Amino acid sequence: MSAAYVKIPIWVRFGDTDPYGVVYFVSYFRYCHHGIEEFIRSLGLAPDAMFRNQEQKFGLPVVGARCDFHKPVWYGQKLELSVAVKQLKPRSLAFGFQFHRPPETALIAQGEATLVAIGPDWRARELPAVLVEKLAGAAAGNAR
Repeated sequence: MSAAYVKIPIWVRFGDTDPYGVVYFVSYFRYCHHGIEEFIRSLGLAPDAMFRNQEQKFGLPVVGARCDFHKPVWYGQKLELSVAVKQLKPRSLAFGFQFHRPPETALIAQGEATLVAIGPDWRARELPAVLVEKLAGAAAGNAR
């Protein structure tokens, strides 16, 4: 993960689990999206203004996501999610995710998600300048 990252506590809720009380795989993707929102918020930006900005006519949909699961997690347990930017391109960015169960250091799950900037015509466009500037500042240690 890059030098700029956020850590987010996550409590596993009953609705996050399968009939056996183990975290259902889909829940990890919801946790990851929550992590993206908190990462954007840590930059001083409003997530809703980044995901769908009607004024500046852009959006940032998730176009790819994956997650590998290494250990089971059960209802009521606490996870720690670390989120960082893995890759920044002119029209897209990829976030990396790592899940741990504190105080343990073993990796529980890890994944990534790719977002692409689109315009009102649904075609790829350059990432918003304000986002790129904030990400550059965070990578340099100027924003958190």
